[in-house]
Amino acid sequence: MVVENGAWQRYYSHWAANREIDEWLDDVWCEGAALVDHDRRILLWFAFADTWTDHIAARAVLARTWPGWDVSFAHDGVGDLTHHLGLGRDLTRAPGWFETFEPSGFAATEYTDPRSVASLRRPDGSVRAWGSDWEPIEHLAAGLGLIDLLVASSATPALADMPHGGVHFDPQARTVSLWAVQNVAGIHNWPLPGWENWVLDFLGDDHTQQAGLLPADFPIPQPPLAAALRRLGDGLSTPPPDRGAFLAHATAAPGPEGTVPVVNPAALVRHEPADPTPAELAALRRALDALVAGAEVD
Repeated sequence: MVVENGAWQRYYSHWAANREIDEWLDDVWCEGAALVDHDRRILLWFAFADTWTDHIAARAVLARTWPGWDVSFAHDGVGDLTHHLGLGRDLTRAPGWFETFEPSGFAATEYTDPRSVASLRRPDGSVRAWGSDWEPIEHLAAGLGLIDLLVASSATPALADMPHGGVHFDPQARTVSLWAVQNVAGIHNWPLPGWENWVLDFLGDDHTQQAGLLPADFPIPQPPLAAALRRLGDGLSTPPPDRGAFLAHATAAPGPEGTVPVVNPAALVRHEPADPTPAELAALRRALDALVAGAEVD
C-alpha cells in the first residue's frame, strides 16, 4: 500500500508490488506486505523470517535505509495495515476467525531449537522455562488451562538456538507477556478469549525482558548478526551494466560508405519500475557493509 496526499492504493505481485488491485488478501494468502505512508513518513512491513537473526538483520537494514521514517514491523499482519488506513483490523477476517482450543498437553519438545520459549512465575517467585513447538500466539489460543499443564511439565533441554518468540505467564499478577519476530495476528484484539481480567504486555520483537526473567541454566542464546547481514547481501541481484556510453559511441560513429549504423534493440535493458535501480542497489550494499562491520566489532 502506498499513501500519498491523503489517498492510498494497493499493489500486488508475487515478487514486487507492481500491479494495482482492487481487493485485499487475507492473513493466509498475504505472506508479506509493506505500507509506505509518504504523508506521515511511516513504513509498516511484515515478512516471514527463517531465523531470529534474519528478522533483526532486515530490521537493521530498513532502519538505515529509511532515515527519518518511523519503521515498524506489522505484528498483526494485514490487520495492522488496514488499521493504519482507518479501516479497522478485521476487514479481511471473518467473525470468530481467532480459533481457540482446549490443550490436552503442553507442546514441550526434546529438541534444543524449539519455535518459542514459555516461562512461568511460580507462587514462590521463582521462574521455570520450557522450549515449545508452538508458535507464541498458540499459547494464548490454548487459554488458561495451559498454565496447569506447564506446572506439570517436565524439564526440556536448554535452548541451543534463538527461538522465534516467547511467552511469560505470571498468574499472581494476572499478566502475560509476549514477544515475537513473526506475525502474531490477533494480538491487538485483547483480551483474547479466555484471558479476561488478565493484562497483556506485548513486547514486539524485544526478547530482553523475558531473557532477564529466565533461570541461569535456561538462557536465551544471542546469535551473531553478521552472518545474517551477509546473507542479505548475497541475495541482492547484480544490476545490469550501464550501456549508455557504449550506445552513444556506436550511434555517433559513421557507418561504412555513409550508411547509418544500426544498434541491436536487445542491447537496451528496460528497467522494471519495481526493481531497484543500480544506484539504489549500490546504496543498499554500502548500508549492508557498514552494518556487517559494526556487527563484527560488537
